[in-house]
Amino acid sequence: MKPSSDPKSVVARREPIPAEQHVPILLQRFLLDLECTTRSVEVWQLIVDLGRRLDLPFVDFISASDYRDWTRTLFIRTSYDASWLHAYNTDPDLQRWSYFRSHAMHFLTPIAVGYEFADDYRDLPAGRLEVLRQAAERGIRAGFSIPLRIYAPPQAALLTFTGNHSRDEFLAILNRHGWTLNTAAIMAHQRYLHHFAQEFAERNRITEKQRELMELIGRGLLDKQIAERLGISVSAVRQRLNALLQNTGLTNRVELAALAMSIGILPDPMNRPDRAPLVAVLEMDDHGTLERPEPG
Repeated sequence: MKPSSDPKSVVARREPIPAEQHVPILLQRFLLDLECTTRSVEVWQLIVDLGRRLDLPFVDFISASDYRDWTRTLFIRTSYDASWLHAYNTDPDLQRWSYFRSHAMHFLTPIAVGYEFADDYRDLPAGRLEVLRQAAERGIRAGFSIPLRIYAPPQAALLTFTGNHSRDEFLAILNRHGWTLNTAAIMAHQRYLHHFAQEFAERNRITEKQRELMELIGRGLLDKQIAERLGISVSAVRQRLNALLQNTGLTNRVELAALAMSIGILPDPMNRPDRAPLVAVLEMDDHGTLERPEPG
């Protein structure tokens, strides 16, 4: 595990028990290192390092905050200089033929991509083929794209590993390491989004006082109640609220409450620690259903 930018956050890789050692060793080490991450950038570095180990150094990671609308881009990361693509990405007719928009937004199957596999894909317009040819000239010839999806909130992503390989050379890599790449992408995506959400306050310069306000709003307190809780005036509460809305780009208290839950300031209402004991429902195929309280 590479050191974090914050030395205090470094977590040592644990030793797996024998029952965990029935997967490819490269995948096992990747997942153990992934457990140690505390920042989204650490997850990204592990992804890039995995690609380089397999001679697939060109890595793309794109995510949309709504899997039904690819224009709601959450983030794009690449391990290489992708500025040459800008001119192509501004053409709406070419945009919709990207693998993210034409495949990952609709399907869940990993696909081989790149100029070497253009004939295996659905018919592509000449402009899109030219993009793939230009990429191949830069060493981005053959790759493997893994669609990624979460549903609450709905988000779609695509993680692609690409290298300068012929079709046959790449298929040999895929036959040997396809399981590792697919599983690593799925787990890294989950871990990356977890850290990315927790880093929201830092990215948007939300102060501790604003975090405190967000929590109280999320718990349903009104301005007067918040003022009494914090020992400040109602006017001061509203000033903080306006600043918080401006920082987050949100427009109302309901959106702030939802944000507080999504970034971990408030617990998920389905998993609140102060709830009554949950009832576990055991559904057995052809043998009926049992309900029992979870141990308190």
